[in-house]
Amino acid sequence: MSVTEKNPDTLIAFQGELGAYSHMAAKAKFPDMDVLPCPSFDDALDAVKNGAAKLAMIPIENSTAGRVADIHMLLPGSGLFIIGEHFETIRHCLLATKQADATSLKTVTSHVQALGQCRETLRSMNLAPIPFADTAGAAKHIAEAGDPSVGAIASKLAADVYDLQVIKENLQDQGHNTTRFVVLSKTPLVIDDISGATMTSFTFEVKNIPAALYKALGGFATNTVNMTKLESYYETDSFTATEFYADIVGDESMANVARAMEELRFHAKRVRILGTYPLERPRNMR
Repeated sequence: MSVTEKNPDTLIAFQGELGAYSHMAAKAKFPDMDVLPCPSFDDALDAVKNGAAKLAMIPIENSTAGRVADIHMLLPGSGLFIIGEHFETIRHCLLATKQADATSLKTVTSHVQALGQCRETLRSMNLAPIPFADTAGAAKHIAEAGDPSVGAIASKLAADVYDLQVIKENLQDQGHNTTRFVVLSKTPLVIDDISGATMTSFTFEVKNIPAALYKALGGFATNTVNMTKLESYYETDSFTATEFYADIVGDESMANVARAMEELRFHAKRVRILGTYPLERPRNMR
């Protein structure tokens, strides 16, 4: 049965080709679901919005390379909700055709995030980096091209999918290299149905007045709410309105979180709740 013939309720969409790290994350989190590869993040989100897939697995940040570009801008306007998170340990492999070896490689291609996560290792191997749309797509490309001078950085799963050899495992510069993914759905979770610790993600824009951000965030400090992430970005190219993306531990059924969010809404021009969902990995306050 082809992907198009499968029940959309059994499909989870991701950006990239088969063998991508998003593919691995989707299968790790939802082993009983089938995957739907999509050319872009927009396509993966659209697949959920138009009912072609039930969920989407989207990378949001990496422990080495930082946040994934564009995601913070895409999520608020998508109309979708975060219903889960997943942490995938990234073990990059240097892949090549069966005719290649370590001495024949001159260049290596992959997604810019993967190239950045392996920068020092590539320099030590005298391999010139060439950006590609995604990791698994790079693996597919070198398999089709058959050029023994070009390698790809991708997963071991991609090597199996595209019949490539693994020249070197654990290519990443940092051994703890981990990507955090979020799971998106058309329907938000009901807070009362979530067991265990929760996390809430939201975006907001503060008023254009002095100390607006300080005042907006003050309620989280005074109410001892653990804010684990706060990042700014521009929604347009005007540089006049700064948007903020935030993650907090807890949800608005908790009195201290409700008070903090009430104070935020008082000082902000708008607040968008992206989702409340189970906390997969503890964020300890220090």
